[in-house]
Amino acid sequence: MVAGCGNSGGGKTAGNTAGGGAGTAQEIKVAADTTFPPFEMEENGKVTGFDIELINAIAAKENLKVNMQTMDFQGLIPALQTGTIDVAVAGITITPKRAEMVNFSKPYYHSGLSILVKKDSTIKGLADLKGKTVAVKLGTTADLMMSKDKSVKVKRFNNIDDAYNELQNGGAQAVIFDNPVNQNYINTGHNNVKVVGGLLTGEDYGIAVSKKDPELLKKINDGLDKLIASGEYKQLYTKYFKSDESGLIKK
Repeated sequence: MVAGCGNSGGGKTAGNTAGGGAGTAQEIKVAADTTFPPFEMEENGKVTGFDIELINAIAAKENLKVNMQTMDFQGLIPALQTGTIDVAVAGITITPKRAEMVNFSKPYYHSGLSILVKKDSTIKGLADLKGKTVAVKLGTTADLMMSKDKSVKVKRFNNIDDAYNELQNGGAQAVIFDNPVNQNYINTGHNNVKVVGGLLTGEDYGIAVSKKDPELLKKINDGLDKLIASGEYKQLYTKYFKSDESGLIKK
């Protein structure tokens, strides 16, 4: 099973970004999940978001050419293992089990899971979910965590928007998902919901790379280091997360 976020679509090409520097740029096949705003989303037919801009900025530093496509979240790690793609960006939580299957870059975002409920809910934390129905995205760290709790009914969705709709429609009493995405949902016109109980986990997101290409992993890490050192990483972070620096990687 894959990471800590969501995705949609399958195999849709989103465009290329050529890296700078001397010589012919190395083309890399990058797949993203577009149902994980503000990290990945689709706007006016274009794939965009924090992760998308970050991988393109890394490519520019390392003379790489990004061939971007969208892919269902659960298909990302298998695609890396088979060589269908070289890189995956999808707010993927770094875990020991996943690290056995793919390589991960250095962390580029600190995250964690949180509980989203209606504003009039009496749920205050994890202990209050006993006997309740919780909506999660299939294959994410929230799904993995809640699958171990037999006192909770879990509804799984391929798209996090469907999980949010289940909460709004009363089919679930809570959604558990990555906190920045829950916060983004609140901040984009959904003022009838709230996050309760603080972060359930502490997680780091990494860029996933095929184990067959350790040199590419080195380039991605080097590019990320350059962006952090130059301040470009923080500028990009601020563009998407404003003054909330809880996820910021500091050096």
